[in-house]
Amino acid sequence: MFFIKFIILIISIYLVLIIFLYFYQGKLLYHPNEKSYTEVDNLIPKIEKVSIPTSDNLNLLGWFHKKDISKKTILFLHGNAGSLENRIYKLNHFENFDLNFLIIAWRGFSGNSGKPSEQGLYDDAKSAVKWLESNGIREEKIILCGESLGAAVAIEIAQNKNFAGIILESPFTSMVEMGKKYYSFFPVSLLLKDRYESINKIKNIHIPVLVMHGKKDSIVPFEMGKKIFTSANSPKFYYFSEYDDHMMDYNKLLIEKLKSFMESLN
Repeated sequence: MFFIKFIILIISIYLVLIIFLYFYQGKLLYHPNEKSYTEVDNLIPKIEKVSIPTSDNLNLLGWFHKKDISKKTILFLHGNAGSLENRIYKLNHFENFDLNFLIIAWRGFSGNSGKPSEQGLYDDAKSAVKWLESNGIREEKIILCGESLGAAVAIEIAQNKNFAGIILESPFTSMVEMGKKYYSFFPVSLLLKDRYESINKIKNIHIPVLVMHGKKDSIVPFEMGKKIFTSANSPKFYYFSEYDDHMMDYNKLLIEKLKSFMESLN
């Protein structure tokens, strides 16, 4: 009798946890208030704070650095946690490249209205592309640069498009596979709403690809980034660091690889 009650208790707890995961998965996936990411106070490039309208009537905060609209423009799509300020240490290196850049904050991030979701982030990124085009920057002049979750968004919007190129930093294969890594005791494939199936989309990209991943990534397994690279069409390039964790170190070697890739797009 005790054993039966114990089994019922375990099953009840398991079902409660499943219900919790289903209804609170957005809180587990998106972390706009995360404070543990790198912060640098001094933003070197001169930027203009811009407002980017979305198709569902939100206005997103963006930082736009303009050198010359006839040059290429990086559209930087950040990951699932933190703010624009957490990417300053990366953006400071963009000053040394002969191009413009735009970084946007997702809905629900950096003071923006709205609630993040897979379709919402896709709309945010497409809205940023439209904003660049409305400011005289053509699709073929835009280099997509996605960081982790942002890489999944970049892959989505790059499918069958004619962007100049795409840079994928610490990309994962799919959120389903990521969910199985962290929640292996639960039916993730049935529960997950936002799936970000990048591995099924990468074959639809026919522009130059650069995949960057640290072999010591403690969040997204390095093998996922390697699989994305293997599945990508040529021309494709990689920078696999022996020592980097998830947020990669923008050191001399990485910067040289970025510069070489961007110059190859000319």
